[in-house]
Amino acid sequence: MKKLGLLSMFLILTIFIAACGNNDTAGEKEKSDKVYKVGVDTTYPPFEFKEGNEYKGIDIELINAIAKDQDFKIELSPMDFGGIIPAMQANQLDVAIAGMSITDERKKVVDFSTPYFNAGLTVVVKKDNTTTKSVDDLKGKTVAVKKGTTGAKYAQDNSAKLGIKVVQFNDSPAMFQEVANGNADALIEDYPVISYAIAQKDLGLKTVGDRLNGDKYGIAVLKGQDKDLLEKINKGLANLKKDGTYDKIIKSYLGE
Repeated sequence: MKKLGLLSMFLILTIFIAACGNNDTAGEKEKSDKVYKVGVDTTYPPFEFKEGNEYKGIDIELINAIAKDQDFKIELSPMDFGGIIPAMQANQLDVAIAGMSITDERKKVVDFSTPYFNAGLTVVVKKDNTTTKSVDDLKGKTVAVKKGTTGAKYAQDNSAKLGIKVVQFNDSPAMFQEVANGNADALIEDYPVISYAIAQKDLGLKTVGDRLNGDKYGIAVLKGQDKDLLEKINKGLANLKKDGTYDKIIKSYLGE
């Protein structure tokens, strides 16, 4: 009876260990098969835009290259910039790469990668505007901004000091058009974005004055939720910079 009892216990233990092993294998497979949803704003060339049925831009190529380097799968989820962080908070997105400036306010809800681009804000006016030479010349003027951006925050935070009226738009093209049509006197936008837009097409606009700040872009994950993924993103980004892929991507869009 004792021998039978010991044999039964041995069999039960063996089955239990095997089951645990199968669970570990299943867990690893599930993790490797996970597809991370990446929030992007495709109205933001040269970082993100749609050409035909294809998504292109610095951010698109970077996140694809990082995912390939670190062997994880992604799915792009285009949306308005202002909706990206709320979508992350609602667990609808795992990652955000959208020309997103690293700010203390955003750090309260997301964890950022190491910076991948030095940007900075600039003032933009109509090409034939000869009176506005810097941000100090905007007193009494109407300034267009894009919702949820650091440009919008800068304008709102400094509206009283600068004496400006701020109007907000959902996307960059609408904001550009507002100034080109003369409905707004100026706009505030990230320097590389507007410089690329002007170079690609005659928008009837020009940049004036010095850059207003020293914004840096980062890739975001929800705060405290995915340390492993953030480590992979940082490792991938470092590898791309080391092997020259990063510089190749930047040069292909900005030529610098």
